[in-house]
Amino acid sequence: MEIRAAVLEDLPQMMAIYETARQFMRRTGNPDQWKDHYPPEEVVRKGIREGKAFLCVADGPQDGGSRKAPKKGELLGTFYFAVEEDPTYRKIYEGAWLQEGAYGVVHRVASAGRGRGFAKACFQWAQARCLALQAASLRIDTHRDNLVMQHVLEENGFTRCGIIYLEDGDERLAYERVL
Repeated sequence: MEIRAAVLEDLPQMMAIYETARQFMRRTGNPDQWKDHYPPEEVVRKGIREGKAFLCVADGPQDGGSRKAPKKGELLGTFYFAVEEDPTYRKIYEGAWLQEGAYGVVHRVASAGRGRGFAKACFQWAQARCLALQAASLRIDTHRDNLVMQHVLEENGFTRCGIIYLEDGDERLAYERVL
């Protein structure tokens, strides 16, 4: 799999991936995390303009290892990554962050639903970028009902650290992986 920066021409496909992810979340018992509108197109567009929106692209038929293996160049997923302070991570409740100092953040992780290994590739790439940018850890959050993502995070070496609250007051479970 290849990770590349998204460009504005990718926006329609990215929005389609987010719709696929919203449908998947509804089917798996998580109807409230992104509802029918998140992320809005202007938020995704801003991430692209700022160089913080990324795509995972299939290298070839080996990606996924199934009968429905994606074709070379097919988009497998999208996510946001940056080494920056997330304002909603300043206060953590019912726990503590594992590491102080600079950290990377991953947000809006969404799979196209084809192939396997997208999340692992996303996190490995983000961890390598963190190390290159001298960030000591990688942070992410997810909805309490998103059991699939909680499992994926724990499977990829993240530790649940506590609870954070988004700007709109919604609760999220906070995770961190020390690098």
